[in-house]
Amino acid sequence: MDALVQQFFNLAIMERALPLVLMGLKQTVILCLVVIPLGLAGGLAFALISLTRSRPLRWIAIASLDFFRAIPPLVLLIFVYSGLPFAGFRPSPLAAVAIAFFLNTSAYYGEIYRAGIESIGAGQWDAARSTGLKVHQTLAYVVLPQAIRNVLPDLVSNTVEVVKLTSIASVVALPELLYSADMARSVTFNSSPIVLAAAIYLVMLWPIVRLVSMLERRIAA
Repeated sequence: MDALVQQFFNLAIMERALPLVLMGLKQTVILCLVVIPLGLAGGLAFALISLTRSRPLRWIAIASLDFFRAIPPLVLLIFVYSGLPFAGFRPSPLAAVAIAFFLNTSAYYGEIYRAGIESIGAGQWDAARSTGLKVHQTLAYVVLPQAIRNVLPDLVSNTVEVVKLTSIASVVALPELLYSADMARSVTFNSSPIVLAAAIYLVMLWPIVRLVSMLERRIAA
């Protein structure tokens, strides 16, 4: 039991590793601030295009949504980081992660947005148009606010998944939280820094998980 505590819950080693782990946490926060807004915006664009009346555009958007949801994000990240240099574009680790996560998260956000928009009945569109609103005004002022409210728990839940997804950025040597904790582990020959990183993820994400549950109950009521 003592050996287990020393290997995984060594407070002295956690204290030594804390500065490095906090530097990784800073990089994780920066990555989330880049990836999540891009994913939300890209997802909305995908959803709107997939609902357009133009059949070619609609099928292109739907095919893109299916493709990027089917491709594992790790494979997509390695392709962007290691494959694009052969095409003459050499992205930095942060740029590679941002591109790969943008494509992946946009597809998931896009499906959520599309479900929300389709949940709004045609009568809402007709009623708004009868007041003189144009199509884009109806979408912005009437449909989207209701659609986002209907799928808000799913949007927040997917955002939690995006935050957890940032951990795979370590494969391209981006010094995010998990990468930094693993570096500390390799220096100290102790797994306590990994446990520290897991605890930080728990502190960050547990309130959001509880928020999702609260939103689901409120919408159900």
